[in-house]
Amino acid sequence: MDMSEPLGTCDLLCLDLPHAEQIRTAVPDIATVQAAAAAARGLSDATRLSIAAALAAGDELCVCDMAWVIGLPQGLVSHHLRQLKNASLVSSRRQGKLVMYRLTERGRQLMAAVLPTVNVAAGKEPDRV
Repeated sequence: MDMSEPLGTCDLLCLDLPHAEQIRTAVPDIATVQAAAAAARGLSDATRLSIAAALAAGDELCVCDMAWVIGLPQGLVSHHLRQLKNASLVSSRRQGKLVMYRLTERGRQLMAAVLPTVNVAAGKEPDRV
């Protein structure tokens, strides 16, 4: 959308131009808004939100542990993890035969805003042997 020209005119001529210009400069550009919408869509499904909540609480999990934690089949969990990864909310790393998943910083921030009651891990390395 081109914001350089108004889309229409106000029939009542009530436009407070200085105030409207100030607001217009504060509105993010379309690319920023589209990226935010994609991230929000990433958490717009209850399964993905449950997965993200588990990652927020547990910091890092493999698909099999994640499936057990949220009580869903591994294939379904894997599908939703891919969608979270495509939305840049989750990252992964290979550990032997396992793929470990964790929330990205963006994912942690969005989870903190959407489900503030979930203890969001600070992205630290897990204390495992």
